[in-house]
Amino acid sequence: MDISRVKQILSSEDEVSVHCHGVPVWLQSIDEKSGMAVVQPRGNHDHSRLVAIDSLEET
Repeated sequence: MDISRVKQILSSEDEVSVHCHGVPVWLQSIDEKSGMAVVQPRGNHDHSRLVAIDSLEET
């Protein structure tokens, strides 16, 4: 996924299905300079992690 699409998803009111390495996640924020995003696995809001934006897939 590219940065512009991640920004669209973050600003959207619609729920968009996003996966990281096959795991469904919620997008929390992005860092455009580093190309990284903070995500949480769906159903587990206690474990945020930093991942590369290009590892995200819209499903």
